[in-house]
Amino acid sequence: MKNIYYSIICSLILSITFTSCDDYLDEIPKGSKIPETLADFEALIRNEYTNHTVNVSQALYLLNDRYVTAATLSYDRLTNANYLWDESADRIALNMSDEGTYYFSYSAISTFNLIIENALTTTEATEAEQKELWAEAKVLRAMSYFNLVNYYADTYEVSTAASKLSVPLITSADINAPSTQVNIQDMYNFILKDVEEALPFLPSVGQTILHPTSGAGYAFYARVYLQMNNYTEALKYANMALAENGALYDWTSFYDANKTLIENPASYTSLPSPMGYNYIENYNYRHGATARFTSENDITIERAERFETGDARFLSRWKIRTVGAETFYKTMLSGTFNYGGITTVETYLIKAECLARAGKINDAMDVLNEVRKTRILADIYEDLTAANEAEAMNAILKTKNNELILTIVPFCDARRLNAEGVYPVSFSKTYNGSAYSLASNSHLWTMPFPKGATDNPGNGTLTQNVEK
Repeated sequence: MKNIYYSIICSLILSITFTSCDDYLDEIPKGSKIPETLADFEALIRNEYTNHTVNVSQALYLLNDRYVTAATLSYDRLTNANYLWDESADRIALNMSDEGTYYFSYSAISTFNLIIENALTTTEATEAEQKELWAEAKVLRAMSYFNLVNYYADTYEVSTAASKLSVPLITSADINAPSTQVNIQDMYNFILKDVEEALPFLPSVGQTILHPTSGAGYAFYARVYLQMNNYTEALKYANMALAENGALYDWTSFYDANKTLIENPASYTSLPSPMGYNYIENYNYRHGATARFTSENDITIERAERFETGDARFLSRWKIRTVGAETFYKTMLSGTFNYGGITTVETYLIKAECLARAGKINDAMDVLNEVRKTRILADIYEDLTAANEAEAMNAILKTKNNELILTIVPFCDARRLNAEGVYPVSFSKTYNGSAYSLASNSHLWTMPFPKGATDNPGNGTLTQNVEK
């Protein structure tokens, strides 16, 4: 990994420092510029296309949350293995085509390490400004490590977390910094500590939506604690986040405003995405697999059928279409999409699950219905009720999977639910006349490290977490 890692980091630092900073600095001298001022380092956070790309494509394929054409399946063998749940496939050997998740994440981490190492000694800044930048980088580094550990390592279980390996932990931007593949417990401890240290210095309003706020910190803490099955702490921080920002976007109004276009079966004209930088549900913004302005992904017929009847968010985003021999739901939105950040709707649904787990079923359903009222068309909407925890969890998880589709969250949730064993997640389907299934205990739920990373692990060692 060393040579690849070196080229990525050099490219990152040089391109940001020498070229991209012309958006934020008045003059860039010819030759080199060594970052010294707070503005120099703060500019690195604004480099969104490098440091805020959260590529979890293979997880989306495994969930079948993204539609894949027959042509793609015929040549992309790794995608084929995950999409068709082929447990016999050697995904390690095939994983030469999915290196972006790994290397982009570690490139971003290197940038955040650089900021963390230098923020408190930058020039042209007050002490408060220095600590704010330092704290923002801490949260972003923690978010990146959370994505990595939940993609390449087994899910968190208190009984095994100290004995199973996670991902390489690198805390310095130095090209020769040691790379230590720590256990899962140590990685989660590191993530929690980063956020704990950052929270006192995070602002309530960020300079841009790329800069984490206190609300983002609380909401991310809630996500991490939920993944650890610590529902008390997850509920605590979900409430703190919602006190900072509890806004929900009214998708029924969006549907009503665009109803003529949406309901025209012959029209596939793109609508502007409301889920971009200014989305009122954002705590902070990070891209998904595709960074720049684009249409979002199409979804399969089977996936579309799992949305609730009258879901205005679904109806506004996808419309059924047939191209040749293939029928799918085509995207209706274009623009930017917050697939990698933290949003209020996720936090509401974390709160709902934690309340259900605590036996507060009516309270949990009240929170769930608060979300649904902004999603389900008024002439169809009815409050959902539940008689017990299992019924409440079924409703909450269904809504959450639909709300967070095309993000890493449904993948993380499925893994923790499978490990717990009370509400396991499994799938079955028929594709081209053949039956396929994905069991809750399948090894496919953990992605293999790229072969390039294990062959060249840098200043450390890297052991695969799966056999194939």
